[in-house]
Amino acid sequence: MDLLACSRLVDDEYLSPRMVRVVIADDQRLFAEALEAILSTDARIRVVGRATDGRSAVDLVRDEQPDVVLMDIAMPVMDGIEAAKAIRAETPDTRVIVLTGSDAPRDVSRARSAGVAGYVTKDQIAGDLVRAILDAASS
Repeated sequence: MDLLACSRLVDDEYLSPRMVRVVIADDQRLFAEALEAILSTDARIRVVGRATDGRSAVDLVRDEQPDVVLMDIAMPVMDGIEAAKAIRAETPDTRVIVLTGSDAPRDVSRARSAGVAGYVTKDQIAGDLVRAILDAASS
């Protein structure tokens, strides 16, 4: 049997890297939809759910057990920082990346104290987000 024939016998699942499961938590529906569309172009990432407030993000993470959560800070019901704390307490293997329009030092400090794995401003999405997701999932 030649090498090509042998390679067909190997299941592709074993050759491909593990897919990173992501939840998006952002109260701006159009932004969340656009973000999901961007992430869907990368075969290593699968969006498993979206939440529009911090409380529903915590509930969704509990149900879906994603690898990474992209969390906006300013959301109704429960803000993203409090949601990140709750997620880290309930599902410590899930990494939270704060994705926000703010780069205010106070927000960065609050996010770090909540135990987030990363902080990406919304203007850095194109260049930094996929790498931040993959790095967080592998840590």
